[in-house]
This record gives sequence, structure tokens and C-alpha cells, in this order.
Amino acid sequence: MIAKAFLALTEYPAFRRLIWKPVYEGLAKHFRISDWHFMNYGYAPASTQASIDLLPHDEINRYPIQLYHYLAQKTSIKGKHVLEVGSGRGGGASYISRYLQPSKITGIDIASHAVNLARHHHQEANLHFLQGNAEKLPFPPESFDVVLNVESCHAYGSVPRFLAEVKRVLKPGGVFLCTDLRGPEGMILLKEQLDASGLQLLSEENITRNVSNAIEEEDTNKQQRINQHIARWMRPAFSQFAGTKGSRIHKDLLSNALIYYSFMLQK
Repeated sequence: MIAKAFLALTEYPAFRRLIWKPVYEGLAKHFRISDWHFMNYGYAPASTQASIDLLPHDEINRYPIQLYHYLAQKTSIKGKHVLEVGSGRGGGASYISRYLQPSKITGIDIASHAVNLARHHHQEANLHFLQGNAEKLPFPPESFDVVLNVESCHAYGSVPRFLAEVKRVLKPGGVFLCTDLRGPEGMILLKEQLDASGLQLLSEENITRNVSNAIEEEDTNKQQRINQHIARWMRPAFSQFAGTKGSRIHKDLLSNALIYYSFMLQK
């Protein structure tokens, strides 16, 4: 009930601005777990989709990595200048930098502790992290070939401002790749905002089932990590936030009270 009420409040811009930055600052400051590099709910490929090969130390984060891979493979990343807005703990940008060969990838996040944590754990030569606001990106116009946004824009005070900034910093022909979850009415609004952004919609896909399947398939591993690293008194709330099997997030995805989409747009 608490998790559902919290998600409902995120429909209000003032609440989003008030709550999300300190939440992510606190998580990065107090939970500096060495192999916790992602905060998305993951992606389980369909049987027709090829499995990705990962290095042994990346296997523990397979499902969150698969969400990035699923999204990033929609366009050509190799040799491109890439921006991830809402880079969090840095795992997604690191995966792209190491596996997909961009010329450079920059991750930007509003939480300074998350940026510091990402810099500490991920130090590839073509990877850089900055603190900044998604609604006022600190880059010149036409700076990037690709902009990614993974399960993040639900936390922004103004999605239209964010989309205007994406359009501004993309080069002509550049691609915007986005995944996020909403309630049904919230998803209708997000689609309207994307349509009004001035970017051309190339594809959209409902991946709710892939995400709920990932939550189920990753659950044993996720529960073990929570029991290992999180104090007993915090585990129930943390499990809800992390989206374990049986959590409010998981149940709402199964019932379509929450739906999860991916989008590809072009300038």
C-alpha cells in the first residue's frame, strides 16, 4: 500500500522534485555495495532473442544489463558520442562503454553521491560522469549522436523540459532511446509528451512482461544480496523499492496497473 501511494504521488511534479534527489543521494551514500551498479528492474529476453555473452564479473547484474542491451541495440552505438541522462550508479554507461564501443559516453545524474560512486567504480577511458540536471543539461547544442534514458524520467519535475533538452543536445539525425514505467494514464501522458517533443517516433514497445519476468527470474539472487547487505529491519521496505518477486511493483506489473514501455525517437 505504501509503495503504491508513493508511486501515485510521483504523478505530481512538485513531489518528484522534492523526494527523488534525496532518495538517490541517500542510497548512493549509505549503500556503497561494490557490485551493485544498477537500479532498474531488468529485462528478460523473449525466446526468439539471442542471449548476450557477459564477462564473469558482470553475470551478477545480467538482468539489469539486458535492459540496457535491449535498448542500446536499437541503434548503432559503435564510434558514437553517447549521453546517458540519469546514469545513477554508473553500471549501464559502463556496460555500453566496455561492450558496445562508443567513441565516448557521458553519464549525468542529479545525485552527487551517485556520480562520485560511479566515478569510483567505473574508470574506462571513454567513460565520464558529471553531476547535472536533466531539465537543464550542461552541454552545447548538437553534442551527442545518441541519448539514453533508462527508467528515470518518471522522477523528473518536468518531462517536457527534459525532452526539449534532449532535442537540443542531439545532433541532426541523432537518436533518443528511453524506457520507463507508468500507470496507464501516466503512460498516455508520456506518449503525448513524446509526440509533442518535436522528435520523430520510430518505435515503441510494451515490454511489461519482459520486465516482470526479469523480476521473477532474478529474485533468488536479489534476495540473497538484500539479506547479505541490508539490515534486517530495513529489508521489507528495501525489497519493495528493489522490486522483488511479490512486491507491489511486481504485482502491479503483472496486473497492468503499471506498464513498462520502450521508445526510440530521432531528431
